[in-house]
Amino acid sequence: MPAKPRILVIRGGAIGDFILTLPAIRLLRENFPAAHLEILGYRHIVALAEGRVYADAARSIEYGPMAGFFVPRSELAPDLAEYFASFQQVVSYLFDPDGFFAANLRRAGVKNLLPAYAKLDDSAHAAHQLARPLQSLALYLEDHAATVHPSPEDRAFADAFLGSDDAPLIALHPGSGSPRKNWPLENWRALGGWMLARQSPPRLLLVGGEADHAQLEALAIAWRGQPVILARDLPLPHLAALLARCRLYLGHDTGISHLAAAAGAPSLLLFGPTDPAIWAPANPHVTVLTAPGGDLALLTPEIVQAGITALLA
Repeated sequence: MPAKPRILVIRGGAIGDFILTLPAIRLLRENFPAAHLEILGYRHIVALAEGRVYADAARSIEYGPMAGFFVPRSELAPDLAEYFASFQQVVSYLFDPDGFFAANLRRAGVKNLLPAYAKLDDSAHAAHQLARPLQSLALYLEDHAATVHPSPEDRAFADAFLGSDDAPLIALHPGSGSPRKNWPLENWRALGGWMLARQSPPRLLLVGGEADHAQLEALAIAWRGQPVILARDLPLPHLAALLARCRLYLGHDTGISHLAAAAGAPSLLLFGPTDPAIWAPANPHVTVLTAPGGDLALLTPEIVQAGITALLA
């Protein structure tokens, strides 16, 4: 029996970058269902796809000998050269302005390389732009919405983490990678106080990573003694399973917001300086509130409360 064809997608970048690329990876998966599809990227991020519909396997890009592939005419690590040459098609989203990485892949024996990196602009939704290079393979993206698929183990973690309380669960992610994309912390504090004062208050799930510790700590202190659950620094597949259980998710233009939308959580996203037509998740259950003049300080808690009330109705 002939060996299965092998496809490698190389994708670095942050959480949001990866999730925005999932529709393109899904396009490859759907059109080459019999192929072995593998992703080379940051291990904690590509875990969202490995064994979960998209990829048969994943490998970490954080491997010392990889550095040699970015140096012209360098001595290539034999194990990596053999690894790359084992794929009939390589799709690389790595930034490679001088072409050194592409040249070294070809030296290693890669015969079909599709350089897919492009600087994103305002011409179309980001997911569409990221899938555009696949048109050279006669593949055209129609559905721009990303989805993630928690495993049974991920869902079991969520069950144990949340317990048996059946009060509605609302997730809040008060941070982002840029202060300009953050709604003021005092507004988050007022919004949470408003939700917790309702006649039948929800449970609040405070989510975030290393960059969000200060905001999470401040809100956890403000709401001490209230039905608040802190989900900090969780593996992304586990976090996706938690977000899939939420009645509503609130956040900014962040990778975690893309994760929540991809997990199926109804989402209310607060956008400031970035364009939601390009950067907001394309899922149908996502609602965007755009700040006046792109300044999130001008988006009042009352406007956000009205949005929450409408979505929970």
